[in-house]
Amino acid sequence: MTKKTIYINNFLIILFVSISLTRIIYLKTKQNTYLSLYQEKTSNIVEGYSAPRGRITDRNGIILVDNISTNIITYRKLNNIDDELSLAKSLLALIGDYPLATTNELIDYYILSGNAQKYLTDEELKLYNERQLSKEDLINFQKERLREEDLNYDDLTKQAIHLYYQMNKGYAKETKILKKDVDESICAKVYEASLPGITCENSWERVILDDAIPSIYGNINSIPEEDKDYYLSLGYRLDDLVGVSYLEKQYDQYLRGTKNKYIVEKDNSLTLYEEGSIGNDLVLSIDINLVKAINNIIDENLIKAKSLRKTDYFNSAYVIVSDPTTGAIISLNGRRILSEGEKYTLKDVSPNVINTSYTVGSVVKGASMTVGFLNNLITPGKKINDSCVKLHFVPAKCSYKRFGLIDDIDALRISSNYYQFILAIGITGKTYSYNMELNATIDHFNKYRDTFALFGLGTTTGIDLPNETTGIKGSTIADDLLLNLSIGQYDTYTPMQLSQYINTIANDGKRIQMSLMSQIKSGNQVLLENTGTVLNTIENNWYFSRIKEGFRQVLASGTGRSFISPNYHPAGKTGTSETYLDSKTTLITNTFASFAPLENPKY
Repeated sequence: MTKKTIYINNFLIILFVSISLTRIIYLKTKQNTYLSLYQEKTSNIVEGYSAPRGRITDRNGIILVDNISTNIITYRKLNNIDDELSLAKSLLALIGDYPLATTNELIDYYILSGNAQKYLTDEELKLYNERQLSKEDLINFQKERLREEDLNYDDLTKQAIHLYYQMNKGYAKETKILKKDVDESICAKVYEASLPGITCENSWERVILDDAIPSIYGNINSIPEEDKDYYLSLGYRLDDLVGVSYLEKQYDQYLRGTKNKYIVEKDNSLTLYEEGSIGNDLVLSIDINLVKAINNIIDENLIKAKSLRKTDYFNSAYVIVSDPTTGAIISLNGRRILSEGEKYTLKDVSPNVINTSYTVGSVVKGASMTVGFLNNLITPGKKINDSCVKLHFVPAKCSYKRFGLIDDIDALRISSNYYQFILAIGITGKTYSYNMELNATIDHFNKYRDTFALFGLGTTTGIDLPNETTGIKGSTIADDLLLNLSIGQYDTYTPMQLSQYINTIANDGKRIQMSLMSQIKSGNQVLLENTGTVLNTIENNWYFSRIKEGFRQVLASGTGRSFISPNYHPAGKTGTSETYLDSKTTLITNTFASFAPLENPKY
């Protein structure tokens, strides 16, 4: 290679490196310029306080929960704000009257301002500096020594102190609402004043448009302290409003909207930078008109019942109507009657269907019969003579009357307790004899409880509402309590569990998750739909035809005769249980579970 060639190659290399470095420096400078402009722009961008949430409607499109637009005055803590009390006084001059500070707020502010340090001794301050006393100790000393005249602020200052605490409550960087439902003229004054951190903006409030079952919709609020890590992991901000109960909480990620983003101008006004969007709609399987009709029936009968003797403790009733093929809840009703002299007030307590439980009596005997069938204790059609069971140290336990010869279907039709007692004794591996000892164990109880759970009794139903309870399992193991368990007189169950139980019988052993959600929609687009989630299936279910026939006869000629018109071809089971408030007071719970028609059930 010649010297000339080497020079040319070196020149080309130097030229390439020079061009590359120039390009890199140019891009870096340009990038820094863009980044600087972006940071300058985004550092002045804030989100609106709230976004419109999706609507909640019933199955027919009737709007149950919606949003209303409102003006609010908000405060965001900026780094250049030093004297927040003066800021509060300036805002008060614009918005007028404001609630006075509470006594605790006045005390805290007096101490925070340093005025109460005069009540600390040199010795106490010395012990504090030596870390023998805590800051909390000093605060407590100051509180104990404050005098009434120390808190003798004028009303304007008391209002400003309360406003100061509204500006500082909650998380430091979250947006604080200082005043709601603000008139446009006041908003204009706030804009014109250009107070640091203070803005007037448009916000949204949740409004219930139909109050037939208002309790089930739930509420929205700030993120609870105990849940902040959970919400942060999902990408929420600490100042976001979230559903905190029932449907609003369950479907928050679908219902929540996207907030508007604003540029904070130099005069502290807001300019829309990026428009937010409304959340998705929650379509319920509920028929709100059916809910209202059933509420009226319940209310009428609650009032009639309270006119009867011995109804001092009677105050509530529940109804659930569902589609057994999907678990969809069509009507959910819980009503409580409150008496005030001769006047009555009726109240919605629909959430109690998932968090209040009862001993429900013989209505569970479809599950009890399943225990017998699964453990080969029942010969279909075999007759036994209805009687009483007498265990050692236990009074005789009987049906409410003697029924003579009965088989498995008869036992359901006339609700024989004796038949179930014989099955419970058989679970222990023994045959009944007068005054016998069963020596029942937890395993015998669990044979019932595990089978009952296959129907949804004593376990979660999967209902799309937070905080579902599973009832109470009796903790005492005793021979007579095993017999009580078999007839629904020991463990407690919720109304929702009973609904899933009767659906499981209607479905020949297929347990389907209960649901209030029919669809989640964005406009006309369906994002999510309930098609019926199967939780478990009871295998070897040939005997369900026997149970369903027994339930049919309950309504045709048994304990539920005339409860439902035979035109609907219904099947079902009644139940009555007794609990004891004290040695003199017995409480009665009546239960009825049914489905129709017998073939291809719809309700």
